[in-house]
Amino acid sequence: MGFSRRTILKTLTTLSAVLPLRRALAVPAAGRSIASGPFQPTWNSLKQYRTPEWFRDAKFGIWAHWSPQCVPEAGDWYARQMYMQGSGQYQHHLKNYGHPSKVGFMEIDNLWKAEKWQPEQLMEMYVNAGAKYFMSLANHHDNFDCFDSRYHNWNSVRIGPKRDIVGTWARLAKEHGLKFGVSNHSAHAWHWLQTAYDYDPEGPLAGVRYDAYTLTKADGKGKWWEGLDPQELYCGRNIVMPDGIHSIKDADAWHEANDRVWNEKPPQQDPGFVDKWFLRCQDLLDKYQPDLIYFDNYGLPLGQTGRDIVAHYYNSSVRSHGSVQAVVFAKNLKPEEEGTVVYDIERGRAKGILKDAWQTDTCIGDWHYNRALFENHRYKSVQTVVQMLVDIVSKNGNLLLSVPLRGNGAIDEDEHEFLIGLAEWMKVHGEAIFGTRPFFLEGEGAPDVQKSADFNESGNRPYTAEDVRFTTKGETLYAFVLGAPKGDSITIKTLTRGRTEYPKLVARVELLGKDGPLVFTQDERGLEVRLPQHLPNDFAYCLRIR
Repeated sequence: MGFSRRTILKTLTTLSAVLPLRRALAVPAAGRSIASGPFQPTWNSLKQYRTPEWFRDAKFGIWAHWSPQCVPEAGDWYARQMYMQGSGQYQHHLKNYGHPSKVGFMEIDNLWKAEKWQPEQLMEMYVNAGAKYFMSLANHHDNFDCFDSRYHNWNSVRIGPKRDIVGTWARLAKEHGLKFGVSNHSAHAWHWLQTAYDYDPEGPLAGVRYDAYTLTKADGKGKWWEGLDPQELYCGRNIVMPDGIHSIKDADAWHEANDRVWNEKPPQQDPGFVDKWFLRCQDLLDKYQPDLIYFDNYGLPLGQTGRDIVAHYYNSSVRSHGSVQAVVFAKNLKPEEEGTVVYDIERGRAKGILKDAWQTDTCIGDWHYNRALFENHRYKSVQTVVQMLVDIVSKNGNLLLSVPLRGNGAIDEDEHEFLIGLAEWMKVHGEAIFGTRPFFLEGEGAPDVQKSADFNESGNRPYTAEDVRFTTKGETLYAFVLGAPKGDSITIKTLTRGRTEYPKLVARVELLGKDGPLVFTQDERGLEVRLPQHLPNDFAYCLRIR
């Protein structure tokens, strides 16, 4: 017997009102089910969102940006660039594993064993370093799920470590009192991995297609990947480089024109990818119930699908907590997207105080572990990260910091020393970071960035004692000084006597990490404070002003 669409929808609506269904149909988008609640998957509805206070209090999180791409220890975007002749990753792969027509990235997935991973000890170090939330990478553009994935066979429970990486991190974060987050980068896999279908344009194997082009599920018989379909991992032929390209330069130009663009649109030729992405992400959210999710996207991923998943997530949070306590991050928000999620700036900072809470995400090295950075001691220093954190917090932001794990799950000696040094600074200065709110201006000194934008951290100038950053907590004002003093005193010009924005007279000034009050004067020139001979540090010391 056949039923009309109208009759079916009416029946579903009636059932949702009387039965305790886990999910109810909200807006019929591609037949998906999302959690019922106040949020619909539209921009106007999502603008009801308000950032939870716990996130504004937290200020600092640590990210384990860890996946099979860390195994070669050759830096970022390995799964893509190992298939691009002439790249450093291609040369590394050729030398260490073999030609990508014979040894593709799927073999790296199987080599990821996590044999030296000690998550309990790492989580303790992260807590000591001041983290109030922790984020686990759930999947990257390489299309490998680092969790017990219901809808994707290429996952860490079935392959490689044969462990639920996300689930382990989630349990430990919650046991240590941290909020837990996941990052989902896989919306780009459909175009990002297309290099796996390429070939060498030059040399003795010119024209020989790489592994993704030829492998099928049947080819796995008798091998470690028996029963798995390589095309499920590599996403199928969406934007394949044509035959007849005979130089690396021309191959690079073709990719730049066709699939290097940071494409946020759904693949027109593969609607199944989008539907499966939704199910994978929904499974991730429902299974681990994270407090935060980071999308590596400009705006929400994959058009309407991104709005569907965020509405589901917010409604699930309302159901669990009575209000939305979840946080979603996305980058480069368009006007219609503003206020629907938390604005994230990758490897960059805001120019001034932003009205809404926001986040910087950055790393002390490459996102995926790069052995050369360790060997050449080129990680960000504690000083660099602390000054960045102070600046971000003064502007109403949070910092999410990645400390890369090696492929085997360990951290190296420099990273270990970094976390210890950060913990020492946090022990003294954490009260001026956590639970604070911005002052009426972020601080003093010349602008350190030209505009709020991704990837502006590399152009930051060195700080001096002229650079001051403010935070507040109740009646207390904190003033961080970001450089060694030139003499035995510091003058904070903002705090002139009787200033309209801060009319209160200063009654007491202390230096965090030192006992007792400091000598000061406050007049039309500002607040001049006599400093002790020995400071806790000379790059981010803090005055407590009451």
